[in-house]
Amino acid sequence: MYSQGTKGIGRIKSRIRELVSWADREICMEPDEFAIYRGWTVARAGFGARTYRDPRFDQLTLTSRVPEEVS
Repeated sequence: MYSQGTKGIGRIKSRIRELVSWADREICMEPDEFAIYRGWTVARAGFGARTYRDPRFDQLTLTSRVPEEVS
């Protein structure tokens, strides 16, 4: 009987990682493309999870409050 030893296990684990990575990309492909088209940043947050951020949020400033006129 032929035994693949530890090399066979390593190949199996590698192939499983490839399949998980492929599935993750497939699940998030449409939202990622939408975000990239809009110029947002995309950060992977785990399997099937992403964080999307519009960099324009960094440019927002708070407007100063206008004092109320009391008559």
